[in-house]
Amino acid sequence: MPTTQDITSALDPLLVVVHRPIERQAFSGVAIDSRQVQPGDLFIALPGEHRHGQEFIADAVSRGATGVIAQLQPPDLPKEIAFFEVDDTLAALQRLAAYWRGKHRVKVVGITGSVGKTTCKELTAAVLSSGHRVLKSEANLNTEIGLPLTLLQLTPEHERVVLEMGMYGLGEIRLLCEIARPQMGVITNVGPIHLERLGTLKAIADAKAELVESLPSDGWAILNGDDPLVAPMTERTTAHVVLFGESPQCSVRGAVLSTSGLEGISFRLTCGNESADVSAPLPGRHNLYNALAAAAVGLADGLSVEAVAAALAAADVPLRLRTLTGPRDSTILDDTYNASPTSMLAALDLLAELPGRRLALLGDMMELGSFEEEGHRLVGERAARTTNVLYTLGERGRIIGEAAQAAGHPEVHFLPSKEKAAAAIRETLSEGDHLLVKASRVMALETVVEELTG
Repeated sequence: MPTTQDITSALDPLLVVVHRPIERQAFSGVAIDSRQVQPGDLFIALPGEHRHGQEFIADAVSRGATGVIAQLQPPDLPKEIAFFEVDDTLAALQRLAAYWRGKHRVKVVGITGSVGKTTCKELTAAVLSSGHRVLKSEANLNTEIGLPLTLLQLTPEHERVVLEMGMYGLGEIRLLCEIARPQMGVITNVGPIHLERLGTLKAIADAKAELVESLPSDGWAILNGDDPLVAPMTERTTAHVVLFGESPQCSVRGAVLSTSGLEGISFRLTCGNESADVSAPLPGRHNLYNALAAAAVGLADGLSVEAVAAALAAADVPLRLRTLTGPRDSTILDDTYNASPTSMLAALDLLAELPGRRLALLGDMMELGSFEEEGHRLVGERAARTTNVLYTLGERGRIIGEAAQAAGHPEVHFLPSKEKAAAAIRETLSEGDHLLVKASRVMALETVVEELTG
């Protein structure tokens, strides 16, 4: 971890006051939440949505922090605590992370896309781990705060870093690239996520393309060749390009051999004259693209097709989709973390692969802007083909239900509340049924899942 000397060197232009009692004092970690401070940590007091980290310096010190970066030195700060005063603590965090990344000879892989980033990140890390010591973003730490915190965990033993990169607007991925300096960039897809903020799909594509535009000329751009908004990004980078997908134009191709619902998929991986069959524990056909993206990274990094296939088959990927036991031995697919038209359609397609009666509780998808009505109607039309019983919640969810009815769905229920939804679904579920529960995070449909599984 960085020492006091590293911090002084990294933050020199930002520093107002430095109180450094121990030359080259090393810190054991970096924390931005005082409750997570471990003895020997450096605490960075960031502004929060409701309260400022400045308020929690004393708590961080009481828990063992031995260094603090903040905007103002508390009068009662113990003399033995290293203190660095800056005008902007977020800028300090980012600058320190960029400095620390620069001190390590590692290859960095950046991954972005509208959906699938986290799964793709986990698969990519699994593939690269077959030959290297890998540091990866934990959970979905993909922001201007989370990414620097990941980079500050770098040690001399690490050889590869796999970073998820998220964004809400233009310029944000470019900033992340300035901090991380990736040599490889993966773009999984472009869809109507954050359309309300960015206005058009082209603007979303422009924001995602900042990743490949930031790559060095000897780097690698790993692009979804089947996505009409991603494939043209070939022209927006000076790096080497690898297209992945199912179409002939892709140099890393996959052909689905079989799908086994929640158990996973089998596909043939082909690159040039080499091919290998892969059985991966990834539920849903849509995960083929995440596996192919990870494979393309591994192949560009020098792994053989056989080595990549073995790594994908052995990957233990934590998925947001949870499989739970519901009333009367039914099965609940808890996919309540978030939702977009793309992820909704993929979840419904997975549901269609499962045996027994298929039910779904679907709710509003947010931030779709001008695509709001069309996106919900597309989901409703797909639900008409993939579900036996459909329940909907919310004003936008009603659009899903109406579209399903218009497409000939025989049983659609419009529910007025989550409490009513839980009660109605509990009454109808029976052994062998599969229920999908999905909507945007703001709908908090996990409360329905809790009611059905409690």
